Amino acid sequence: MEAEQRSKVINKAVAVAIMVLLLFAFGGKFILSYLDISFASLRVAGGLLLLLIALQMLQGDLDTPVVEQERDIAITPLALPLLAGPGTLTTVMLLMAESPSPHVSVIVGIIAAMFVTWLILRLANNIDKWIGAEGEVIITQLLGFLLAALAVQIGSEGIKGLFF
Repeated sequence: MEAEQRSKVINKAVAVAIMVLLLFAFGGKFILSYLDISFASLRVAGGLLLLLIALQMLQGDLDTPVVEQERDIAITPLALPLLAGPGTLTTVMLLMAESPSPHVSVIVGIIAAMFVTWLILRLANNIDKWIGAEGEVIITQLLGFLLAALAVQIGSEGIKGLFF
């Protein structure tokens, strides 16, 4: 992919991810209420989904499926589910439920995280050359382990909420 096209894809993917995250940040509570899903259940499900992603990272199985030619890769698979996947959506909804009323910190956090993501994606070729293949494996393993710990924490809080 040429540099100009890659830039357009990155910009679109991050913009779509921000919109989806903000939609779930403000509308997620209503969706859960309508479907009669508790936050404890959401924590358990989100923890399990994060754990699955962490296990994929630890096993080195992160390849995304091949996408049809007509489909816009900025939306699928980049924006959804990679940037704004089930774990991220769950986290955003939980943070909104637990934050004070104006929710400014969550909104700023979403935008800041997506800015850092945008920056990393823009610099991905340089970062890849700098850390090399071995560095990628090490970083993926470390982040996978930390994500697994976070997943267990989120899931265990959900289990406590459901049963205790």
